[in-house]
Amino acid sequence: MKTLWQQRTREELLARARRLTPASEARWGKFTVDRMLAHVVDGFHMAMGDIATKPKRVPIPIDRWPLNVLFIHVVGMPKHAPTAPELLSRAPLAIDGELRELESQMARFASMAERTDWPAHPFFGRLSRRSWGVLGYKHLDHHLRQFGV
Repeated sequence: MKTLWQQRTREELLARARRLTPASEARWGKFTVDRMLAHVVDGFHMAMGDIATKPKRVPIPIDRWPLNVLFIHVVGMPKHAPTAPELLSRAPLAIDGELRELESQMARFASMAERTDWPAHPFFGRLSRRSWGVLGYKHLDHHLRQFGV
């Protein structure tokens, strides 16, 4: 299973992200390319505890084991999945600025491989290092696919 803890996986994701242009259009959803990049960069900030999010109630209690692990490791990200409003709050930089931020925050995330005190995810609750790595990969992959890269 791909995870952000693998350097090759991070490199593949960044190579795909660098293929985005201002003309890139979403295949689904409402994001513009710069807005999507700001969103995924802020997702890294959330995972590392820089952006606090409030827990979200969903119809199925996916904020605890084993449902959170099932959703992250097996089910994956559906199109039009809800997000935390805190990950939509800042104005995006230009695409090249967001790409630099993405690279920087992915490297920072990777440097935290030995961390044990991960913050709670707003939908999935407390996650292990392994689950944060898989979720980070699936989240970025989902949005890159959204824009055809």
